[in-house]
Amino acid sequence: MADQDAYGESSEVSWPLDSTNVYGTLVRPAAPGPFPAVVMVAGSGPTDRDWNSPLLPGSNGSARLLAEALAQAGFASLRYDKRVSGPHARENLPLLTGKLSMQSHVDELAGAVCTLAHQSYVRSDRVFALANSEGTLHALNYQLHNPAIPLVGLVLIGPPGRAVGTVARSQLAAQASSIPDGDALLALYDAAISRFLAGEPTNPDPALPEGVQMLLQGLESPANLPFARELWVADAAPLLRQVNVPMLVIIGKKDIQVDWQADGGPLQRAAEGRKDITFLFPENANHVLKQELRPRSELIAPEIVESYNGPNTHLDPEALTGILEWLAGHV
Repeated sequence: MADQDAYGESSEVSWPLDSTNVYGTLVRPAAPGPFPAVVMVAGSGPTDRDWNSPLLPGSNGSARLLAEALAQAGFASLRYDKRVSGPHARENLPLLTGKLSMQSHVDELAGAVCTLAHQSYVRSDRVFALANSEGTLHALNYQLHNPAIPLVGLVLIGPPGRAVGTVARSQLAAQASSIPDGDALLALYDAAISRFLAGEPTNPDPALPEGVQMLLQGLESPANLPFARELWVADAAPLLRQVNVPMLVIIGKKDIQVDWQADGGPLQRAAEGRKDITFLFPENANHVLKQELRPRSELIAPEIVESYNGPNTHLDPEALTGILEWLAGHV
């Protein structure tokens, strides 16, 4: 069933993958095709096709807003729920426990690319990926797996330029610096992570804050393995160096999860000599490309993260313009 909107037409789609199905939303512009197209890849955790999460308030997800903007600019798109996100997560989880991996996420993306490329109104030779955070790793890995339908370009939003575990630790270190015995607590966290990476139980010290203990428990949950151990050491920089299609890398200066200097620097070094890789560091974009006008010094996790999808949030104009202009220049 298709829904007609001012920006175009949206419809629901699904495809089988192993013992499950993947569900998504297609959007086509309100004009004759065929169109270049964009597959959107969500970030970490139970983030759904719209880039909403049950862990965060609000339903004004950036992916839906991006899909509408892309349609107005003449691009079709497909955004999809990872199989452990969205309305089918609960039924899928028992089927996927112990089977989630970096490769299983690439398989989801491969199905999305195939589904989008085979729409009659899509130019199958002009399919791009637009990925956020963890999703940037899956988009890069997809392109490096000799896919049946190669992407012609990647838009990487908030990619980690350091190992994911290093990025996570830097966030915790920033919080630890403002509490008593922060260094000692960080050492306890480091010890638990070392056990996790060695394949042992994390056995978190009871002195660790509840939020940190929940993080550690989530990492070693059977439902998240082996994926969590693979993800913790994953890093976009060496992958970026190997991918041989044009790329746009965007890290907002108001991003408090991935740092435009600490992560942007290694990515820029990995891209040295590559004229087909463009970097954009919007002044007021956050991790999900929403506009954030408050000073960086006032942005403190987790309160800021919880405001990502509020009803009054909107895409950062500088970031959105950069994406649309880059895509138009590579069609």
